[in-house]
Amino acid sequence: MERTHLTRFALLSIAAAIATIGLKTIAWYVTGSVGLLSDALESIVNLVAAIATLWLLTLSARPPDEQYAYGYSKAEYFSSAFEGALILVAAVAIAWTAVERLASPRGLERVDVGLAVSVVATVVNLVVARLLLGAARRYNSIALEADAHHLMTDVWTSVGVVVAVFAVATTGWWWLDPVIALAVAANIVITGISLLRRSAFGLMDQALPAATVREIEGVLARYGSDHVQFHAIRTRAAAGRSFVSMHVLVPGGWTVQQGHDLVEQVEHDIAVAVPGTTVFTHIEPREDPASYRDQALDRIAGHPPAR
Repeated sequence: MERTHLTRFALLSIAAAIATIGLKTIAWYVTGSVGLLSDALESIVNLVAAIATLWLLTLSARPPDEQYAYGYSKAEYFSSAFEGALILVAAVAIAWTAVERLASPRGLERVDVGLAVSVVATVVNLVVARLLLGAARRYNSIALEADAHHLMTDVWTSVGVVVAVFAVATTGWWWLDPVIALAVAANIVITGISLLRRSAFGLMDQALPAATVREIEGVLARYGSDHVQFHAIRTRAAAGRSFVSMHVLVPGGWTVQQGHDLVEQVEHDIAVAVPGTTVFTHIEPREDPASYRDQALDRIAGHPPAR
C-alpha cells in the first residue's frame, strides 16, 4: 500500500468519531453525568483531530518537487502536534465543567441506559484504534500513530468513566462524578504532552531509533575492512521516511567505477535492512589526511579542497 492510501484510515477515524460523539452525547443527556460529558467532549476533539490527520496525510503523500525536494512527509508531525494541542484544550474544558459540578453536585438519572450506550461507543473506538495502530506500525506513520494513541486514551478514559459512574449510582456519592472528570482531564493531559514532544523531536531532525541505527551499523560492518572505512554517519527521521548520510573512505588508487559499485551495494543493503530509507554517500581517499578532518556537519574552515 502506498502512503496515499493511508487516508482511508483517517476516513475510518472520522466515521468512528462521528458515531461515538452521537452515542456519548446520548449517554450524557440521559444521565446528566459530567463524567460522561467529559468523555463526549474528548470525542469531539477526536473528530477535529481526525479531519486534520486526513488533510495532513494527503499533504504528506505528495511527491517531491522543486520547492520541497525531500518531499512533504514531515507534514505528519504537524498533525501530531495539532492533535496534542487539541487534547490539552479538551482537558481544560473538562476540568472547568468538573469544578463547576463539584461545587454543585447533583444526582444521575437512567444510568443503565447511559452506561450501555457508552460501552457501545467504547467498543467502536477500541476496534478503530487497533486498526489505526497496526497501520501506523506497518507504514511508519506518526499521524496515524497519534490518532491511534488518542483513540486508545479515549478507550481507557471511557472504561474508567463507565466504572466510576456505575460506582456513583451504586453508592450515591454524587461528588465522585466530577472527581472522575478531573481524573480524565489529568490523564489526557499526559497524552497531549507526549504527542507535542514527539512532534517537536521529529521537526528537529531527531536521529533514527537506536535499534534502526544498529541495523545500519550491521550492514556497514560487512563492508568495513583495512581498505574501506565509514565515518561522519548521520541519520534522521522524517515521518514515514528515513535518511542516512556518510563518508566512505576507499583506497585513492581505486577507479571511479570501483567506488561507485561499492556505495551502490551499501546503499542497496541499507535500504533492504531499513525500508523507506534514502542513503547519501560521499567517497573520500583514505590516504588523504583531509578525509579524516572532514567529519563535521559543516566543512572545517581553513581546509579548502585539494586541487
